[in-house]
Amino acid sequence: MTSVPRVLFVCIHNAGRSQMAAGFLSSLGGSAVTVRSGGSEPADQINQVAIAAMREVGIDISEGIPQLMTAEAVQESDVVITMGCGDVCPIFPGKRYEDWQLADPAGQGLEAVREIRDDIRVRVESLLAGLLPA
Repeated sequence: MTSVPRVLFVCIHNAGRSQMAAGFLSSLGGSAVTVRSGGSEPADQINQVAIAAMREVGIDISEGIPQLMTAEAVQESDVVITMGCGDVCPIFPGKRYEDWQLADPAGQGLEAVREIRDDIRVRVESLLAGLLPA
């Protein structure tokens, strides 16, 4: 792993789960981590309910733009966190992979997205604790 861990969050549309996770890791990890996100089939925009849910906890993801996950992005990352994108994520030796089973916020109301957001926060905090020295 590099001196500054590089983390890539991947979900299908890069519009909800991966954007929320990237928002949390960027906010909590600051310059101690490099954060990217992508999707196997990027949407046109970030999920508006995910934006609202993250605003409630003081994190603004509204400027995010769904990006296509590339093999290069995976190869340049130390940790790759997938969220429901199945087998489309390329596998490279020496990378740490985790698959977070999370509900898709697409089409869900704020109450449901809050639960997903809170689950993501707990997972990101645990990930960060394992990446950075105490």
